[in-house]
Amino acid sequence: MKQSAMEQRIAELEETVDYLLFRQELLFSNTSIDRVLYEYGIKREQYDRIILLMTDYEESIVEKKSVNHYAFEEAIYGIVPEQAGNHQFAEYLTRVFWENDCCQNVFKELYAMELYSL
Repeated sequence: MKQSAMEQRIAELEETVDYLLFRQELLFSNTSIDRVLYEYGIKREQYDRIILLMTDYEESIVEKKSVNHYAFEEAIYGIVPEQAGNHQFAEYLTRVFWENDCCQNVFKELYAMELYSL
């Protein structure tokens, strides 16, 4: 094995170990957020990016900046491309954060109004 190929294999193994450790942490924590992350196979790096996105949207909403669910969903699909086009995934994600008292304004602003307009 060439050195670069070996380094690539080590990086792949490290990524796999991190993924498995993260999934184990999700199982032990077992909140509804953790269950969603586990169910959809979200990686730690993706989770970190989702948290940043949710926090950014929460701050924008609090500051009365204009937000919409289309842009939010596109950002989510950029983080989790496997769910591209899955409107329910993005809504479900914001809902479980809301249910866990985290970034509550995101769900209320982007999706709860849809529920009230029915």
